[in-house]
Amino acid sequence: MTRIAYVDGAYLPFDQAGVHIEDRGYQFADGVYEVFALIDGQMLDVEEHLERLDLSLQKINLASPVSKPALLVILKETIRANNIKDGLVYMQITRGRAARNHAYPATPQPVLSVTVRPINETHRRHVAEAGIKVISIEDQRWKRCDIKSISLLPNVMAKQAAVEAGAQEAWMIDGEGFVTEGASTTAWIVDKAGKLRTRPLANDILDGITRQMLLSLINELKLELDEVPFTLDEAYSSKEAFSSASSLIVMPVVDIDGHEIGNGRPGKITTQLLNNYKISNN
Repeated sequence: MTRIAYVDGAYLPFDQAGVHIEDRGYQFADGVYEVFALIDGQMLDVEEHLERLDLSLQKINLASPVSKPALLVILKETIRANNIKDGLVYMQITRGRAARNHAYPATPQPVLSVTVRPINETHRRHVAEAGIKVISIEDQRWKRCDIKSISLLPNVMAKQAAVEAGAQEAWMIDGEGFVTEGASTTAWIVDKAGKLRTRPLANDILDGITRQMLLSLINELKLELDEVPFTLDEAYSSKEAFSSASSLIVMPVVDIDGHEIGNGRPGKITTQLLNNYKISNN
């Protein structure tokens, strides 16, 4: 079946979809994006993603080219056109076409694009059962990581470093030795005291949607949580560790920089969160 993409008002064959050479997203990474998990034909946590999209747009002084109801129609139609049940829905809004100039154009014409791609849910489940390996790397990103910007080069370089090291994710470390977040995930541990730990929200990390949902779930399950930073050494000695993201939901971490986490298998709390997250979204 031919893949279909939505670009600036039109549904197009995937291989024919594109943007203008002077689109500011292409030349300046001037735009924001969202990624929705698609399970059994349904997008997860839709309202939360759209709320974060609005916040990101506000922070870069950009208006959406379509209303929220229209955006929902476009997202659902793109899913339908691709006939995908389990996958990822990617959307981005750029400031659009303008003569190359660092300053914003006086009258921007934002461009919305949407794509959908399948994922192998069986493979993802098998990976979750085994757990992933993580490396640590210096955090070299800018100071507004709270904006879900399409400018991701430091993240790309961190992920590539992980791949070259035989790992699946890179956790980034700030100048004081604390973990900020993963190249494309939120970082969590269960510390020696049995408490869940994750970095508190600030401009140096993204307000992950799966993170939001997990915080609510942790409260419902009456698990102990401290939203305080943890060091790399604390991660090495933790009882459990995991990453979270829309593309992964909850992914157990069993090795960090060659240090086995816990018994080298997905931990009890991590597995509990993964199983209950899926239940709460059914």
